[in-house]
Amino acid sequence: MNRFVVHGVFWDGPAALGETADGGSPAIALQAQRDSSGAALHAMALEPGTSLGFRVLPGQKYCLGHVLVYSAIKREHVLCPDGAQAVRGYQCQRCFVADNARLIHDFHRGGRVPPGLRDYLMAQHWLYVATFANGDSKVGTASHPRKWNRLAEQGAVVARYIARADDGRVVRLLEDMVTRDVGLAQQVRAVTKTAALTSPQPAGDLKRRNAASVRAAQAVLMTTAITGFDVVDETWVRPRQAAVLCAPGNRLRYPQPLDAGTHGFTVASLSGSQALVRVAGAEVDFVVDLGALKGRLVELGNFTTEVPSLQEALF
Repeated sequence: MNRFVVHGVFWDGPAALGETADGGSPAIALQAQRDSSGAALHAMALEPGTSLGFRVLPGQKYCLGHVLVYSAIKREHVLCPDGAQAVRGYQCQRCFVADNARLIHDFHRGGRVPPGLRDYLMAQHWLYVATFANGDSKVGTASHPRKWNRLAEQGAVVARYIARADDGRVVRLLEDMVTRDVGLAQQVRAVTKTAALTSPQPAGDLKRRNAASVRAAQAVLMTTAITGFDVVDETWVRPRQAAVLCAPGNRLRYPQPLDAGTHGFTVASLSGSQALVRVAGAEVDFVVDLGALKGRLVELGNFTTEVPSLQEALF
């Protein structure tokens, strides 16, 4: 049966080396619904021109499994052994308890972690400031192996790395300090990113806003007594595939929620999990957050999106 649990959008692979390169391999991860042959995880490429047709089946979100971390460079994503529905975010209770990744955010506050996760957290990490299409900026962290990919998955429009830390404990202390002293949030909601991409601010304005946030954060880093890091100023390279979506254009919010119904469109551009899509018969393009499908059970097929009149789509 052509039914899959959606695990989300990922940008894996090498970093983009210039603005004419995509880097990574943007794809939506799909877990085949358990049958006699067991579960499997498939990656469906989300290159420009990719057609997606699916029906969202009714019901709660499904558990996406848990992560085991063995070292700084080795981890394993374990699919939910029970194929259970989610009760905590995107996990069942069993996977929530087994998950190593949930312990990361308390490590710098003295939380205990298993040896493999400690090895990961004691490796080099980066602190960054990312700015999104509406001008909102956030401070965040990335491990060295996923330095570029982390920001690609965040859907940043402009970003710069501002510190290279010896380990994950130090970088999270710096992150909390920048939030406290500069006021930069550590999260920008997906719904905010999606809405912003319907009317992105000019590139020059976003670069100036990012630069102002970077200067404020670096000023704090220069005066802290925390050790174990170097202040840097390095520009993140946005993937080419995001360029069309991040530039001004004629587009609207996707007219249907992704928690139910049938949908069909062609991907024209992708930034993080936000996609610029074209629907057959529609006169304008739409911005949709494919991340909203995370945990949902979908059936792939030749489905279409029902597009209301233009006046209805505006609201």
